[in-house]
Amino acid sequence: MLTLMGGGQYYIWRRLIRDPDLPKSWTHFLTALLCGLLVTVPATMLSFRHVSRETLAPLAFTAFLWLGMLSTLFWVLASSDLVRTSYMRVKKAAQSSNTDAPDPARRAALSRIFAGGVALGGTTLGGAALGNALAGFSVVRVDVSLARLPAEFDGFRIVQLSDVHVGPTIGRNFVERMVEAANALSPDLVAITGDLVDGSVENLRAHTEPLSRLQASVGRYFVTGNHEYYSGADDWILEMQRLGIPTLRNESIRLEKDGASLLLAGVTDHRAGEFGDAPDLVRALRQRKPDEEVVLLAHQPREISEAQKHDVGLQLSGHTHGGQFWPWNWAVYLVQPVVAGLARFGRTQIYVNSGTGYWGPPMRLGTESEITLVTLRSEKSSDASA
Repeated sequence: MLTLMGGGQYYIWRRLIRDPDLPKSWTHFLTALLCGLLVTVPATMLSFRHVSRETLAPLAFTAFLWLGMLSTLFWVLASSDLVRTSYMRVKKAAQSSNTDAPDPARRAALSRIFAGGVALGGTTLGGAALGNALAGFSVVRVDVSLARLPAEFDGFRIVQLSDVHVGPTIGRNFVERMVEAANALSPDLVAITGDLVDGSVENLRAHTEPLSRLQASVGRYFVTGNHEYYSGADDWILEMQRLGIPTLRNESIRLEKDGASLLLAGVTDHRAGEFGDAPDLVRALRQRKPDEEVVLLAHQPREISEAQKHDVGLQLSGHTHGGQFWPWNWAVYLVQPVVAGLARFGRTQIYVNSGTGYWGPPMRLGTESEITLVTLRSEKSSDASA
């Protein structure tokens, strides 16, 4: 990570600071600033799970914001250099007979204009992404029809929260607003599909405490994401239990209504086997009745292959953040079957929440933070009405 950051930052320094031949005082100042910003990132990454959030928050926000700005500046610069280089080659070929020496003053002026334009474009793009992330979340409403859902569960409302990442830059105020918005939807069930936290229970207990005020007529449930394992999964499972939110750890609970039933199952994170807590859908479904519909909570979308194999009706996942901001959304497609929204794999459907919070850079570009309201619809109910 440091190698990539260092290389990207050197490229930006060379093209936007050195090549424009700025006055020495500006060159020295901007060089020192870039070096200082580079240091903030590893300092934050190495300490944010061990130092109190209150102490680290200003440094963390600076570091993660720069990490995002570095990305936008890099891609704007690389794209601009590609266009500029192509243009210069075409121009050189067209003027091959012209032997006049280039004007140094004109070249320096053009270099400064180019650097200024790239810097303005990158920071503007980054600023828009920052504003989008800090604007908070929107409510996404999705209806999902399930063939085996009993008519008694038609209209069952699930609020899905995912990838909140309470930690260095997201704290209690955000969680309180999220809880208020979730409660306003009057859900039957609240499902938290992992990556709730980035940090220890000791450091974040005060910030996650508002979760105890989540309201649902049937219940509130949680499954672990990969970041819980980085932060002490066992401790967080106990803390969630204390807050009144049980964890479905390769297990299920039967929801019953007027003699009909729906199985709610949950598995651990796809990579939790590295921590001795591998996902086990067979175990989670061991109490399933024949032809009983299943809603599965699984942090990573790629658990869909197991869900399809075991004829699950609906899987609710997160993890991807919808890509969070360009161009990294394209990279997510390489490792996940679905990046955001509703998709179908045979009889099994999956909804991927784009993240209620964000991770790392407080930026979103081309995506939005969301609270999802999933309303289950019974095809049996529709058949009866027809």
